Amino acid sequence: MTALRKYLRLESSGLWRETASAQLREVIVGLREATLVLSDPKTEMALAQWSLPALERRNPGKTPALYSPGDDAAETLEVDDPEMMAALDTVRNALERRRPKPGRLRGVLLGGFGAVIGSLAVFWVPGKLIDYTAAMLPPSTRSDLGKLALQDLTKLTGSPCTGKAGTDASVALGLRINPIHPPHVLVVRDALKAPLALPGDLLILPEKLVQASNPDAIAGYIMLTSGQAALADPMQPLLEKAGLFATLRLLASGSVAPEALDGYGQTLLTPPAITLTDEAELAAFKSAKITAQPYAYARDKSGETTLSLIEADPFPNGSEPAVLSGTQWQDFQTICQ
Repeated sequence: MTALRKYLRLESSGLWRETASAQLREVIVGLREATLVLSDPKTEMALAQWSLPALERRNPGKTPALYSPGDDAAETLEVDDPEMMAALDTVRNALERRRPKPGRLRGVLLGGFGAVIGSLAVFWVPGKLIDYTAAMLPPSTRSDLGKLALQDLTKLTGSPCTGKAGTDASVALGLRINPIHPPHVLVVRDALKAPLALPGDLLILPEKLVQASNPDAIAGYIMLTSGQAALADPMQPLLEKAGLFATLRLLASGSVAPEALDGYGQTLLTPPAITLTDEAELAAFKSAKITAQPYAYARDKSGETTLSLIEADPFPNGSEPAVLSGTQWQDFQTICQ
């Protein structure tokens, strides 16, 4: 989006309040491609990560500007830097213009749109309709559908773990892997067999895998699972499960009824195997400056099936910089405790 590219990587100071009763805390506010990252100015450790599509301004026209990560969120952020305020308001307005608006125009268009949708249902095979829908959904809708899928999955895995220090470490982990477009890393206790990517950049890890791995190996699992999701969009099987009529409703209204995904979590427990080429896998490690060998041996202890990652490791002496500090990794491993 043009409005965002102009301000990409912009940073300023701000005052963050984590809860309604918490003290204001000074933070560094960093504008990224899809998120707003709040970091400790002394340690540079990420404290929170807000979705730009969900960003709300509580006091339009006033200074300092007061923002929150959603209508019902308890967190707030005060910003008085003119350039950052202009950037956030520009991005918010640009995102708002991209959202479907109910009202007079919608009333005028509903009849014609309904006819188009009816024609699609009759003359376009469901698979093509699903492909089209998956490709055109905005980030905010993808995020909402990913959360619906996660909601059904947690009936089997339990809710994602929310240990405070571990959650901070998970934010730092996502930012280390991809500072421009970080995945939202979550950990669940039960049932999930392997790392899972859901729409909206959700990356779900089984607790057992976290316990049995090291930071470099976990980073590898996250990177390559995200790469697999870029190759085979997880939105498509979600829409296939929801069905044709739910997909038509999504096109017409921008939402899907939660019951349309009842039972979908069962199909997610065994995610698809990674099918990236050796070249694509090595390119991911090279781009993130992360050593490949720990992941290679975690996936195959003998190293036989991952020999290319071992022999052509772009960082054989270790990741540069480290994926997580020792304390952060310990916090991440105990996120479920």
